[in-house]
Amino acid sequence: MNERVKYWVGLSDYDLETADAMLKSSRFLYVGFMYHQSIEKIIKAYFSFKKNDAAPFSHSLSYIAKKSDLYGMFSEQQKNFIDSLEPMNIEARYPSNKDRLFKSLNIEKCSEILNNTKELQQWIKEKL
Repeated sequence: MNERVKYWVGLSDYDLETADAMLKSSRFLYVGFMYHQSIEKIIKAYFSFKKNDAAPFSHSLSYIAKKSDLYGMFSEQQKNFIDSLEPMNIEARYPSNKDRLFKSLNIEKCSEILNNTKELQQWIKEKL
């Protein structure tokens, strides 16, 4: 595994650990944001692995996955999952959207997202 891929994998792991810490402290808005970040970075790791190039400067999970040729390997469930993560990156950044996103997240929802994030991250890691 080259250094660029290791870099992205390490950041993805770190962001997942951060999400766990935020979940334990009930900081649900940031839990969702960090789940998105973790998946974004593992997809960028796959892009770097597959294309041997720098990952795109984008936060769009589906865009990066398509550019890396990973999207076509996703199940419908995985595609739906990354679609559900997309707003957690954008809406967490802008005040007008934060309230709506915050109201949609609770311990049960975040725990479900955690399980899906770990599964998808591991699935992608196995392809590296």
